[in-house]
Amino acid sequence: MKSWIQAFRLRTLPLAFSGWLVGISLTANAATLNYTVAGLTLLTAVFLQILSNLANDYGDATSGVDEKRTGEVRMVSSGQISSQAMKKAMIVFSLLSLASGSWLLYLAFPNDFIKAIIFLLIGLIGIAAAIKYTVGKNPYGYAGFGDVFVFVFFGLVLVFGTYYLQVQRLDWLIFLPAASLGLFSVGVLNVNNIRDIESDKAAGKNSIPVRIGRVAAVRYHSVILVLGLLLSALYVHLTFSTLWGFLFLMVGFLFQKNIRAVSTLPSAKLDPYLKQMAISTLLFAVLFSVGQLVSLLA
Repeated sequence: MKSWIQAFRLRTLPLAFSGWLVGISLTANAATLNYTVAGLTLLTAVFLQILSNLANDYGDATSGVDEKRTGEVRMVSSGQISSQAMKKAMIVFSLLSLASGSWLLYLAFPNDFIKAIIFLLIGLIGIAAAIKYTVGKNPYGYAGFGDVFVFVFFGLVLVFGTYYLQVQRLDWLIFLPAASLGLFSVGVLNVNNIRDIESDKAAGKNSIPVRIGRVAAVRYHSVILVLGLLLSALYVHLTFSTLWGFLFLMVGFLFQKNIRAVSTLPSAKLDPYLKQMAISTLLFAVLFSVGQLVSLLA
């Protein structure tokens, strides 16, 4: 059980919760919250996050990427979980994601078959993308497109989806905080890829840091974190009601600490800053949500 819990990579789960929380907070002044739909939205997001982590563990082990990596021990490559058992777990979490998502859509769109089908297709694409990230022939994560997957699904889809499932209408301003969550999630992945830059290069995994080099990857890291804060600040400015809306800017000092770490520390010492980046993203989501709720009550 301990090995499976480690395979789930609990330290990355704040990303799923963060996007969900921001999406929920944005509905506060737009609709009465449907708690069952909200709970199933979070559950589905967590299942997809775990599926992605299991697929990554399996894919990196079978491709040989894990042989010289410097981060935490992976379960398949270390022999603590067999590749067959991991494949079965991936099937289980694919089915759990599908079941949870289908129940969610049944409750959210009881009388709108078209919307339910559209969201179901998005969910199926999400399941396929989580697996294809590092599994199969020509996984796109090894070609440097993992950042796009993370930005789209942990930012745009999760925040927009959480919001739309509650209010069932589009507000394009939601793109701004959704993009922020996507960028911060990419930041977590980028710390991981900077940490593993040498082992990834040796294994032929062409992540963004491998493609552009560590110096440029650090600049990239700085840009995505600062841009994420600016986009949410722009959202608060455009929807301004009180200065409490800018409360999330307090997390900037944690991002600055993370940037300094990836700039100065050797790869072998970066692993704690992956967790720090995930927790910083969660703190951003909490402060952003508090700011939204206080602004609503002001």
